[in-house]
Amino acid sequence: MAPLRFDGKVVLITGAGGGLGREYALAFADRGALVVVNDLGGDIQGDGKSSSAADKVVAEIKGRGGQAAANYDSVENGEKLIQAALDAFGRIDIVINNAGILRDRSFARTSDLDWDLIHRVHLRGSFQVTRAAWNHMRKQKFGRIIMTTSTAGIYGNFGQANYSAAKLGLLGLSNTLAIEGQKYNIHCNSIAPTASSRLTQTVMPPDLLEALKPEYVAPLVLWLCHDQCQENGGVFEVGAGWVGKLRWERTPGAVLQSHNQPMTPEAVRDRWDQICDFQNAVKPSSIQEALNTVIEALSDKNSENVVANPTSALTSTTPGGSSPLAAVGQKLSETSYSYSNMHCILYALGVGMSTKEPEHLKFLYERHEDFCCLPTFAVIPSQASMMDGGLSSIPELNIDLTQLLHGEQYLELYRPLPASGTLTSRSTVADVLDKGSGAVILLDVHTYHGEELVCFNQFSLFIMGMGGFGGKRSSSKAKETVAPPTRAPDAVLSDVTSRDQAALYRLSGDWNPMHIDPSFAAMGGFKTPILHGLCSFGFAARHVLKQYANNDVSKFKAIKVRFVKPVLPGQTIQTEMWKDGSRIHLQCRVKETGDVVLAGAYVDLQNVVDVKVDKVPEVGKLQSDLVFAEIGRRIKDMGAELVKKIDAVFEWEIIQGGQTAARWTIDLKNGTGSLQKGPYSGKPDVTITLSDEDFMDVVQGKLNPQKAFFTGKLKLRGNIVLSQKLEAILKDYAKL
Repeated sequence: MAPLRFDGKVVLITGAGGGLGREYALAFADRGALVVVNDLGGDIQGDGKSSSAADKVVAEIKGRGGQAAANYDSVENGEKLIQAALDAFGRIDIVINNAGILRDRSFARTSDLDWDLIHRVHLRGSFQVTRAAWNHMRKQKFGRIIMTTSTAGIYGNFGQANYSAAKLGLLGLSNTLAIEGQKYNIHCNSIAPTASSRLTQTVMPPDLLEALKPEYVAPLVLWLCHDQCQENGGVFEVGAGWVGKLRWERTPGAVLQSHNQPMTPEAVRDRWDQICDFQNAVKPSSIQEALNTVIEALSDKNSENVVANPTSALTSTTPGGSSPLAAVGQKLSETSYSYSNMHCILYALGVGMSTKEPEHLKFLYERHEDFCCLPTFAVIPSQASMMDGGLSSIPELNIDLTQLLHGEQYLELYRPLPASGTLTSRSTVADVLDKGSGAVILLDVHTYHGEELVCFNQFSLFIMGMGGFGGKRSSSKAKETVAPPTRAPDAVLSDVTSRDQAALYRLSGDWNPMHIDPSFAAMGGFKTPILHGLCSFGFAARHVLKQYANNDVSKFKAIKVRFVKPVLPGQTIQTEMWKDGSRIHLQCRVKETGDVVLAGAYVDLQNVVDVKVDKVPEVGKLQSDLVFAEIGRRIKDMGAELVKKIDAVFEWEIIQGGQTAARWTIDLKNGTGSLQKGPYSGKPDVTITLSDEDFMDVVQGKLNPQKAFFTGKLKLRGNIVLSQKLEAILKDYAKL
């Protein structure tokens, strides 16, 4: 493989007048980098100032044929260091925060000055220099940053309380910058070097210092700073030619509190061995993983890689020693739920319905002649049963609700829901499954209107830390998810959630602060409050209802989903659908990221007559025909408005197997608009040519149109500027 080069890259190295910094400067310069050598020229305790240290290294670099410039400012003046790089070389690409001093004292003898000077140079200095470089790196979409932490910070060391605290602070700073810089291609990593330098002279014997040369550290730093290296947020120990990566490890721990049992110091004492037992330890690498270590296991419930945790059996029994299996068959308290038209309307708004869509009015206006309740509203009274009736009231389960995750949901309707009334729910623990790291509780809820059974819900609830009691892993009572077909989706609909979507949905009864309070969301590892899983569930169901049932609630029979990842309010929920008789397989993604949020899902319909445009294409037929059929319906409904807005004729040439397979003309210039299959009789304003497969990727958001154009997948002839108006057809109206 070719040697790693840094030609044209500008590197700033602080504390580069000797030791590790000098070695970095020489190594970067030898490989083509333009180097700014910073050194204040003070002594090991931070006293004094001199230009000679930096000047000597610059002269050494130039003597070897490299390019370098000196800077003599303190790292506390970070802006001056970065300006020196800009003045000398016009940019800044790489920052190595290496400068440091020592003021070793036992903790009892550490003065305020000892503490403050160390933090000002190590932690504040690295902050000031990096902050000054940050926006330049963001704008150029490239940056590499190295923080120099220490084994003293990671493990502690006698006489270095001030130094240890600052060095571990640098590691925390590095971890956060890695997260914030990721989308700008700014990578930040930390190293804990063990090498001979003036800072290690006070803590290492002379013979060991002789064996630890700085040149054994530099190769790691250069690799981490190269544009080929994708490492980000890592921390490495390095020295004497050895490199090792560190990570955090955590015990499985123990749940010490439940609805019927408060957490006490005695409980901590009695379970101390279990709390400190690293058998089956987990290794979280992010806040999300730290607080939700089993989310990925839950999203792959058929995985056989979950190892039973023998120590968790204690957490899954009551003080009397009962097994969770004793809860199977137990019934929760019967609950009633009274609601009015307002609750139905509020729920419809919560799952994205809007008066902008005329067909939504029957779900939003109580005096509409066809006013009705969305089928998925049926989860609301049953969810109230779970919350109010209380799984935590069953002593055999001993549930800590803070450890509960909603894994899957099944809903079946036996008749359309009344638009108002009182519903009664009766809940039963259908089964309890042992997943090793936790337990799955299957809760069956039957809901009645009077004596008539209206609907059935099955909640699949994962309880972290409750597994290992020797139970079975699967159940015949569970409503299973089903993988979608492998072909391209037959239809795709998407809706943008509003910034206040979660705030609106929670008014239907799910008051979890995770969905409204940023501080609670942060505790769960999320940057902002997240959307309720059952809100995404509602979006998906109404997409199917619209696409295949013309919003006729009487045709809705059942829905099953598995919750994989959360949606953030403001993101777009995209539902991909495959028709298989009366079953509609579906999968939901966040359009902006491509992340799957609902998987293994389906909706069962009843009394559905296949409509020609929704029919699953035969082998060899064009997928794009489905899209144009939908566009045709929209033009028929809203053509006059589109003609006024767009005023153009578009001709589409669809390619399959290297040949023209179809031509479509969208006329939004004449009359009330039209769609016709075949070439346009006149001269179109724009002709778009692309393959059937690429067309589907474009309308589903999988392929950016501009990228398709510049890579030759999409070809344009005519008035290219008018092609920007296609978004109004493909997104605003067709929602494909």
